[in-house]
Amino acid sequence: MLTHWEHMKKRQIQAKLIEQGTSFRRWALDRGYQPRTVTQVVNRYAGGNVQPRGRLSFKILRDLSHEVGQEVVPGVMRGDV
Repeated sequence: MLTHWEHMKKRQIQAKLIEQGTSFRRWALDRGYQPRTVTQVVNRYAGGNVQPRGRLSFKILRDLSHEVGQEVVPGVMRGDV
């Protein structure tokens, strides 16, 4: 398990999705996102400490964090109820 200051990298997210029987592409399509956009957002932000600037990027990372059960970037799940 990752500590609170470590955030998931692309391969870790991908492994979690595979465990759940899906992929980045399938996950994106099932939620109405463009697969290429999801891949670009994950490549840019996953495993880092930089908050996304765009609303769509933030939403993708928040939704992915909920899907895999851990924050992909710090604070992306903060404020969720």
